[in-house]
Amino acid sequence: MTASLTVIAIVIAYMAIMLFIGWYSKNMISSNKDFMVAGRRLGPILMAGTLAATEIGGGSSLGVVQQGMDKFGISAAWYVITMGFAFIILTFLAPKFRASTVKTVPEYFRRRYGKIPGFITAIIMLLPLIGLTAGQMIASAVILSTMIGISFNLAVIAICVIVTIYSVMGGLWSVTLTDFIQVFFIVFGMAIAIPYAFDLAGGWQNVVNNVPPETFDLFHGYSLLDIISLTIMYITTFTIGQEAVSRYYAARDGKAAQQGSILAAIINFIYGFIPAILGVCVLALINMGSFDASLFSEVGSRYALPTLAIHAMPPVICGILFAGVISATMSSASSDLLGTGSIFANDIYREFIKPSATDEEVMKVARIVMILSGLLSLLVALFNTSSIITILMFSFSLRAAGAFFPYVLGLYWKGSSFAGTIASLISGTIVVVYIEQISHGMLFGFKIGQPILPGLVVAFIAFVVFSKLFPPKEFTTELAHDEHES
Repeated sequence: MTASLTVIAIVIAYMAIMLFIGWYSKNMISSNKDFMVAGRRLGPILMAGTLAATEIGGGSSLGVVQQGMDKFGISAAWYVITMGFAFIILTFLAPKFRASTVKTVPEYFRRRYGKIPGFITAIIMLLPLIGLTAGQMIASAVILSTMIGISFNLAVIAICVIVTIYSVMGGLWSVTLTDFIQVFFIVFGMAIAIPYAFDLAGGWQNVVNNVPPETFDLFHGYSLLDIISLTIMYITTFTIGQEAVSRYYAARDGKAAQQGSILAAIINFIYGFIPAILGVCVLALINMGSFDASLFSEVGSRYALPTLAIHAMPPVICGILFAGVISATMSSASSDLLGTGSIFANDIYREFIKPSATDEEVMKVARIVMILSGLLSLLVALFNTSSIITILMFSFSLRAAGAFFPYVLGLYWKGSSFAGTIASLISGTIVVVYIEQISHGMLFGFKIGQPILPGLVVAFIAFVVFSKLFPPKEFTTELAHDEHES
């Protein structure tokens, strides 16, 4: 089952445009600050587009469709809607993020607490970015392999090459400009699929008649506690995740950062139900006999959306949808790659390997690391068989638990200390890894839905207790001067 030449041509043209933007953006890069935070010149519109496109990725498109057709039904929308809640809450922190004038999260930790917390944070941040990039590459390859009829492995390689090239060429400028285009492809491409899915099913009423009643229960797959947990998870990971918070660093001022965050939330609220509805439509079509469930048996239900599109939509519309889904995954992957390169070059290479490195040398190292990260993510994607959302959930939790409170409380509490930060980073990370990888979701005999929650609790206690026991030498929220900032 493959798509028509028209569909393939549309997607290839889209990818060519992304590469052109990457090449064009090279002209806008004259310094390390331009490469990593777009010269701190993003207005609210560009910022909203890149924030939304970065976070609406494989889990928010193919993953939500997969959940919608499995057991979550319409409640799968919460996975995206809770992102909007997080963006709304972050509007209160946005001016503080922008005012810090850092380029990376580890740079904040280094200038606030010292070199050792900065280094530990850099390591904690780097590893999950590989998993995040791999998750997005898996989602992109799903679409590409389905429509062209090539192997999944070959599709992953193609996606890796394209994303890496345009990300490496233009840094955050190319990522932002491509994101601005991609967010419209994402929302429009997915939304336009809904009426065609209804038509294939014989109308909305036929969809309703051929799925269980609980499919339309907003709390069937996600309980209120799950929704709160997701919101907390997104708040923490957007706060300390380089691919998200770098957009706040790149805003032209605090007001633009706030406005961009609100606009990104609105995009998430609009988009949230779209992939969930498409998943419900696929479930109805399977129950009606229009789709054979064996279509998904070989590679799993993540192929639901490509299968629906090829069966239900004319080639041009199908091409727009495929470009939209690939937009979602590629935009997230490019941000993750940029985050990896920025953190290594800015916070490990320049601080510990060659402190005298020039801006040009730092950018060169960032680009080399991005290429290496792309290759490593490619290997992870080739050999991973886990659910897309599972990859994202663990990656989010691993980096967020220990770093959140030293970052946020450090913006306001003068008593935040080096000792408290180290205790928080270590304890939060250990708890998440233990619950996720060793106890397999169990803690003291209880099943833990989100490992980040106990990780945050332990990290908070450790941060406050050790900050009180070992207070800072100087009580201030000011950051140390950055000798590398021009």
